Amino acid sequence: MKPVILVENLGKRYRIGLVPQRYHTLSENISQALSRPFRQAGAMIRRSVGQDVLQPGEEYIWALQDINFEVQHGQVLGIIGRNGAGKSTLLKILSRITEPTTGSVTIRGRVGSLLEVGTGFHPELTGRENIFLNGAILGMRNAEIERKFDEIVAFSEVEQFIDTPVKRYSSGMYLRLAFAVAAHLEPEILVVDEVLAVGDAEFQKKCLGKMGDVAREGRTVLFVSHNMSAVLRLTQESIVLEKGKLVLIAPSSEAVDYYLSAGNSKAGERIWDADEVPTDATPFRPIALRLRDQKGGVVDIIRSVEPFTIEMEYSLSAPLTGLRIGIYLSTARGEYVLTSFDTDDEHHFENHSSRPAGHYVSRCTIPADFLNSGRYTLGVNASSYRVRRYFMDEQVLSFNVNTSGAPGMQWAEPRPGVLRPRLEWKIEPK
Repeated sequence: MKPVILVENLGKRYRIGLVPQRYHTLSENISQALSRPFRQAGAMIRRSVGQDVLQPGEEYIWALQDINFEVQHGQVLGIIGRNGAGKSTLLKILSRITEPTTGSVTIRGRVGSLLEVGTGFHPELTGRENIFLNGAILGMRNAEIERKFDEIVAFSEVEQFIDTPVKRYSSGMYLRLAFAVAAHLEPEILVVDEVLAVGDAEFQKKCLGKMGDVAREGRTVLFVSHNMSAVLRLTQESIVLEKGKLVLIAPSSEAVDYYLSAGNSKAGERIWDADEVPTDATPFRPIALRLRDQKGGVVDIIRSVEPFTIEMEYSLSAPLTGLRIGIYLSTARGEYVLTSFDTDDEHHFENHSSRPAGHYVSRCTIPADFLNSGRYTLGVNASSYRVRRYFMDEQVLSFNVNTSGAPGMQWAEPRPGVLRPRLEWKIEPK
């Protein structure tokens, strides 16, 4: 049986920076328009033989290189990797949003993509009009959209605002409608990038349930997520990308274990090199994230009966207003344990609402007798609330918690749950 998706020797190269463009005369524009089909044909030929030529003086970066895999009909494939590994670029190529530089992709079936919140939506059109517009973009016929219309609106929970222009929607309403369209218009292949993090917990659960239904209907799903629990729940097989290269194709449990062990620091410290920081993070620059025990040492094994400190070091090349540094503590399988920001306290919020350019360290302390035994993951976020996200990495480093000496260790039984607090009990005769 032929695969529905066949990727062979796929590569995508991006130019760094912009080449200065001069204005063209009318005759030059006409000449370029007439010659465009021949240039495109030449590019396809060069791509097929791997001879795409670099222009002198231009710098390039390979987002993907030598990617080979196939997806069978009805398969749910996970795609996992750190930020910048090439996951979104791969999905954009599979969705025909961008063309590959080398190699080829063969797709048998209609593709529905949910790569960004509201992709294909027009802000001036109403929710109703955007359902039909987005359906048409996905290649659906009017009759097919009308048949699914009520179901889409009910799932999105925006019935009251369906005839309101979507520019007045909140980001959550935008997301719900976008996902509802992509998931209900029955493409043979559904491509879903990491967008569910925008929704609330209840809607995330609803979306994951819908994708599970799509998979059970026999349709093919490509699913990108940093939530390892969702990957394990929805997919049978996953591919792992590292710096644009495919390093593993395996059953999802094996792929997740590889990603969690290979992709995170084992020394309790993550230091970012300058070339690892996205240019759009400026003026924020992450320097290091560290775990310190109560003696100040950098560690990756924490004793549950002792407090430990999470330390984020960073610099600002220009003043920032409203900056907040956040941490995300998760289990190894991706379930959130807690989220905290350095300006949660009202005093810090008032005194650090504006930060001058300079070098900073934000620290917080996790108290003793808090976490249960197991492996945990730390992520970081630097943002100005509802204004801009400067930097985010949900999988920075991992650490283990050792519960020796914790309450109840006189019994060898494992205790469920991520928390293991030392609660105050009283036993009184009645």
